[in-house]
Amino acid sequence: MYPNTSLLIGGKWTDAANGATLPVMNPATELEIGRVAHASKEDLDQALEHVASAFAVWRKTTARERARLLHAAADNLRARVEAIAPILTMEQGKPLAEARSELTNASDVIRWFAEEGIRAYGRLIPPRNPDTYQMVVKEPVGPVAAFTPWNYPVAQAIRKMSAALAAGCTVILKAAEEAPASCAAMVKAFTDAGFPDGAINLVYGNPGEISEYLIPHPTIRKVSFTGSTPVGKQLTALAGQHMKRVTMELGGHAPAIVCADADPESSVSMLAAHKFHNAGQVCIAPTRLLVEEPAFDGFVEGFVTAAKSVEVGDGLLPQTQMGPLANARRIDAMERLIGDAVDKGGKLLTGGRRIGNKGNFFEPTVLTDVPPSAAIMNEEPFGPVAVINRFRGLDEAVAEANRLSFGLAAYAFTRSQRTAALLAAEVETGMISINEYGLAYPEVPFNGVKDSGYGSEGGTEALETYQNIKFVSQTHR
Repeated sequence: MYPNTSLLIGGKWTDAANGATLPVMNPATELEIGRVAHASKEDLDQALEHVASAFAVWRKTTARERARLLHAAADNLRARVEAIAPILTMEQGKPLAEARSELTNASDVIRWFAEEGIRAYGRLIPPRNPDTYQMVVKEPVGPVAAFTPWNYPVAQAIRKMSAALAAGCTVILKAAEEAPASCAAMVKAFTDAGFPDGAINLVYGNPGEISEYLIPHPTIRKVSFTGSTPVGKQLTALAGQHMKRVTMELGGHAPAIVCADADPESSVSMLAAHKFHNAGQVCIAPTRLLVEEPAFDGFVEGFVTAAKSVEVGDGLLPQTQMGPLANARRIDAMERLIGDAVDKGGKLLTGGRRIGNKGNFFEPTVLTDVPPSAAIMNEEPFGPVAVINRFRGLDEAVAEANRLSFGLAAYAFTRSQRTAALLAAEVETGMISINEYGLAYPEVPFNGVKDSGYGSEGGTEALETYQNIKFVSQTHR
């Protein structure tokens, strides 16, 4: 059974002060399955008060004690995977296997930051005066406002929460209203571990109203946002007016360059699997597949076969490999982008249509020979549609990869070390994975460049975004 979702403020699960709620819809049935509390300004004021008072305590908690509690939260989450996964599938749509994977990986993220927090070392600087010690120390930046999306409601929140808490910060998490209960269950794994009341606060409501209230508030010292580039720019500008530090993980439009010498079976299977993972609703999904001319026909044939073999259905069914899109807006976007691509001369090889008239199901889709002027070549599709175009030389492929203002992720497949090194150096992106899908592990950076944001959500770099650097020079007289 799907639970209704409350707010968490000051260690207490509570309804909104004014009793307001929002509906939660199952994208596989288009039916309401529950309600989520809609926070008012009164609720936000309470959360701000508690996050500030908890910070005064949490910042002085030792790194090892923070790590102990984080490990306990990871244990709780891992033990509850089978209970939470169906909730995640019902509200977001992804197959149960993907839901389990998201939750299991999230527990690994908690553990990694727990250990990394213990190793948040400073340094000593050789002084010019023999009676002086000069030190660099790292301190928590302060209370954090974190904003997370619906496509990975647990994974995206866990990265922000774990890094912030490991660094000694406290958090107000504004999570996604479309998929609230799985995130709330994840947060409960933390509160059950014994975190201080107010160290973690969870709110839902109108995204614009909440961000416009929390970000300028003097209590908040750091903003972390995952979402679209236009919204990210607005929030960055707002934070800049108040000198707030930000981490922005924004949109992408990942190129995948497949050279003629690449392993054809590996490149097809890997790119197809990750293109249709979570119904393509992934910011690092390969979207513009650029294939060298000699390999083009064979690659397209293999990719179309893979797309046609994907079993689409309700994520709760064991045979389902791809669930529905999250909402009807994504259906409209797919139809618009695909129709525009075909109108501009692109070829539709498979898919392109909604499946049935109940639920937000859409066919895995493959387009080829789509001109750069088509909308889908310039807008992040965020759905189960792949565009496969050909190139004749590496310069042409690199130029297309770098043409857009996005720079989150990129992929390349080649047997040539020289080509691999050239692409790693020349493609303008925060992350590039060559001959594998080696992104998004807890220990590696997760960040974009250009309009895809700045600051990291992974690796040691993520922890550093929640820390202030303080220089201490002390002379002994």
